[in-house]
Amino acid sequence: MATFNDATLGTTAGATTPTYNSVETANPNNLTVQFGDGYKSRIAFGLNQNPRIYNFTFIVSAADADKIFTFLDARAKDSASFTFTPPASSTAREFICENYKRTNTFLNRATIQVTFEEVFQP
Repeated sequence: MATFNDATLGTTAGATTPTYNSVETANPNNLTVQFGDGYKSRIAFGLNQNPRIYNFTFIVSAADADKIFTFLDARAKDSASFTFTPPASSTAREFICENYKRTNTFLNRATIQVTFEEVFQP
């Protein structure tokens, strides 16, 4: 299991720390039934029914951007998850990243935007 951090990727210190405009979204799995009289019934579905989705932006050097993209490309090829500790959290969790893009903003600088989706697996 790989970990998304500077030591594993070989990036410079702080390259795997997202900027402060990150977004955390809760995505609860609830089943809802709406009845004709206005009554609505809800029930939580599944054991791990509230996965988190994070949108992060990394502003890094071009060399670090290459390393981050190589890491994400390797996970995309075999659909493997990785561990990551989100900002404002002390607990590492399992994620997949199916959506990421790179913008070359300046000479030798890049902005990477990713969407990390929490997964639950043994």
